[in-house]
Amino acid sequence: MTRRVVKVACSAAALVLSLSIGAMAQQAAPAGPAFQPSPVLLPEKPEVEPKALEMLKAAGDKLAAAPAMSFTAVATYESPARTMQPLAYMVRYRVTMQRPDKLRVIVDADGPPTEFYYDGKQMIGYEPGPDLAAVADAPATIDEMLKAAYQKAAISFPFDDVIASNPNSGLGPDLKLAFYVGQSRIVGDTVTDIICIANGRIQAQLWLGAEDKLPRMIRMVYFNEPGNYRHTVEFRDWNLSPAIPADAFTSASALKAKRIKFVAPDAQPGKK
Repeated sequence: MTRRVVKVACSAAALVLSLSIGAMAQQAAPAGPAFQPSPVLLPEKPEVEPKALEMLKAAGDKLAAAPAMSFTAVATYESPARTMQPLAYMVRYRVTMQRPDKLRVIVDADGPPTEFYYDGKQMIGYEPGPDLAAVADAPATIDEMLKAAYQKAAISFPFDDVIASNPNSGLGPDLKLAFYVGQSRIVGDTVTDIICIANGRIQAQLWLGAEDKLPRMIRMVYFNEPGNYRHTVEFRDWNLSPAIPADAFTSASALKAKRIKFVAPDAQPGKK
């Protein structure tokens, strides 16, 4: 897929609850003083509060048990301006998913709108403006499709783990820190439990619904990223029993559009 169509995914590698959440492909920073990463203090031995881990697992179990879901995710990515200070870029994803093999993502961004469809047999990336579409065969499950989309065109979403079959898969031995922060009554217009987690690569702060266990917001900082930029995803409009039209996971317009290939954004011309 070309860089224009890959806006459908914004080149984000994201696994929300497993600390594998990635950032939008950064713009090249202007010439200037080199950034020095801030010090990171992690315990030599893992310090994981059982309460925090229980809340994370409860959120993952709630998501895994849902046969279908719809939600809106609004992602904010920071990237350096000419001042070497961060600018924010926004992407809104309207998501509909049905397990084990259906996904639709309608994207509004600080750039061209895009669409992504997966019906269990093929995946489609579509940019309505120039009427361009990339279409390819896809594996038979959402989990495998997400892997194939990333390998083929660096496509991933900042909610990959929310729609994965096992959202708790990343809560493994590399977790260095997990603790309960407290509650908020501001985020998501509801009461949320706040948890902080970190491993050797990233720190994430999560707001999880105190009653429904659903994620409302997550903020990430990558330890090896110059500038300590923040990457935030807000979740809205949760529905775990949505009414889904039969034709929701394909697009007649996309299938009629001019075809292009799925290609990674940094692929060199002439190479697959």
